[in-house]
Amino acid sequence: LITQTYHWFGPRLVSYFRILEFKETLSEENINLKTLRELCFNGIPFEGGIRALCWKILLNYLPFDQTLWESFLKKQREVYSQFLKEMIIQPGIAKANMGFSREDVTMEDHPLNPNPDSRWNNYFKDNEILLQIDKDVRRLYPDMAFFQRPTEYPCQLILDPQNEYETLRRRVEQTTLKAQTVNRNRSGVTNVSSPGKAFHLYPSNEYEVLPNGSEAHWEVVERILFIYAKLNPGIAYVQGMNEIVGPIYYTFATDPNSQWKEHAEADTFFCFTNLMSENRDNFIKSLDDSQCGITYKMESVYSMLKDKDLELFLKLEEQNIKPQYFTFRWLTLLLSQEFLLPDVIRIWDTLFSDQDRFHFLILVCCAMLILIRDNLLAGDFTVNMRSLQDYPISDVHTILTKAKDLRDNS
Repeated sequence: LITQTYHWFGPRLVSYFRILEFKETLSEENINLKTLRELCFNGIPFEGGIRALCWKILLNYLPFDQTLWESFLKKQREVYSQFLKEMIIQPGIAKANMGFSREDVTMEDHPLNPNPDSRWNNYFKDNEILLQIDKDVRRLYPDMAFFQRPTEYPCQLILDPQNEYETLRRRVEQTTLKAQTVNRNRSGVTNVSSPGKAFHLYPSNEYEVLPNGSEAHWEVVERILFIYAKLNPGIAYVQGMNEIVGPIYYTFATDPNSQWKEHAEADTFFCFTNLMSENRDNFIKSLDDSQCGITYKMESVYSMLKDKDLELFLKLEEQNIKPQYFTFRWLTLLLSQEFLLPDVIRIWDTLFSDQDRFHFLILVCCAMLILIRDNLLAGDFTVNMRSLQDYPISDVHTILTKAKDLRDNS
């Protein structure tokens, strides 16, 4: 009877007391970061919006002084609204105006103006980035319906029915329409196909168009990434960033606390920006071979493996399985494509809570290799590459425990 009672109530009691611990730590006027990190390292409860709140603190968004939160958040959300006005609304109005005014092309600005400062030139460059973002965010976590569903809090600033300007959705639709319908054959004759064929890139049965006034969660992610690209022209948008912003946005947009959930877009933008400030070197090709670049980090996984399991390291070396064949994706995307979203979020609880999160990520990668060492030692090149590119272990608790052991035994 005692055993049976523990089986039913033991885990619930543990969970209850853990939630109490978190609530107590988060209720302090000044958050003790060391205590919070220790709690978060073993996983953060979803209940009561605890995870979303902890991530905002761990990603250096919220100040430790709770008395500043209200004014800080008000200011940040106003800043984000200003970004929307300057980078989506105003260019949309300008495009509408430029499109309707039939001025002589010799005038100040026109679509063929070669001047790099031309508004048209900037518009076309932005469109190239937007199309890449659009293609990536539409297929974000395709096994989940969440990103295709409408958000409860569509951006009224953008979706106001009185607005006549061009939104991001319209920009994408018009650009893909123009790109697909106007074709020139080899003799120079221009053919215009029917508009319906223009959308073969995005089949209507796969992506349901939501009614006016609604927007899907992937559209919110698209807007976040577009604004990030505009504000960070040195890096702009690189494929894979969508996989990093996705779990953050999902965590904030499913927050049980509706007062926080309403502002998921702005809060995600700033947390994503902070995380990218630590991770952006992985996305800059010119830094690949520098000490802060991705090549150095990939080699660090093998250096650590050599130290922890020489036999396995030598086997991979012998088979010429280079770290870039699989660790590039593991490291740049923070393992977001190796596991299901709930497991990615659990891994990120631990990563975000670690003071040196990217060093711990290398430990996690090393742990992943050691946990399948028997398979790797027995397999040939083809079998091993399949295991490394489609990792066979789904129990992330085992992986994180092994990574912690590796760190503690260093």
